[in-house]
Amino acid sequence: MIDSNVVSSDDPLPTDDPVLAASDLDLVSLAGHWAGRANLSPMTAEQMRGADARAQRLGTSGDRLMEQAGAAVAAAARALIESAERARTAPVLILCGPGNNGGDGLVAARSLGDAGYRVIVGLVANQPHPGTPDAARNWDRLGGVAAVERIHLGSARDVQILMARAERASLVIDALLGTGVRGNLREPIRTAVELINRARTSGVPVLAVDTPTSVDLTSGVPSDPVVRADVTVTFHRPKQGLRSRVGAALAGRVLVAPIGIPSQADSG
Repeated sequence: MIDSNVVSSDDPLPTDDPVLAASDLDLVSLAGHWAGRANLSPMTAEQMRGADARAQRLGTSGDRLMEQAGAAVAAAARALIESAERARTAPVLILCGPGNNGGDGLVAARSLGDAGYRVIVGLVANQPHPGTPDAARNWDRLGGVAAVERIHLGSARDVQILMARAERASLVIDALLGTGVRGNLREPIRTAVELINRARTSGVPVLAVDTPTSVDLTSGVPSDPVVRADVTVTFHRPKQGLRSRVGAALAGRVLVAPIGIPSQADSG
């Protein structure tokens, strides 16, 4: 019987997990592989921020946590493309915000590009560079990945121009915003959310990173507008907000991935 209060330290991390490297990985297989995580007790957004901070004080760098999170997102992206029977020749579109949620998407872009997928990364931000050190490093690292195209989307108009490419994508990944959203979204994030939802209406599957923008991970209450995802990859433990009625409906299938936060970091 799984103890819902104990995080296993034996879970293989995404960057070292041979199961995630399988070429025919699908959602059923991936959900089964991470089932132990899904059965853990859920946490709030504040508890997750605390666990992340304590993990870093215990010696796990933010860059390392982001690397694991991005590798998990890339594995989920491959599994969703496989399960949805999408053409691998069509590009994966990843829309990234300026913070660490966007940074997870940037790592996923590098992992997918290295695996042979064509990737378009849109940095949806007023400034042409991510705003956190770890995300900025991963934006720069993409410069050496031939299969990844980087685009700065600094305005609503920039985002709108991308619509035709979004509707032809194999998958759209929402890495815009994680926790901490309050009130209505501002541009250009707002138009990016609308683009994601329009692509989904056109039949393109949507994968959300940690939570669909902008579903609160504690309450499940959305801001306006909000992403509707087919699959959401959240990290370390399940989140309370994604188990609420509204949050669950917006998140779609929820996968819970290990990213290397030790059990000691779960309580302060």
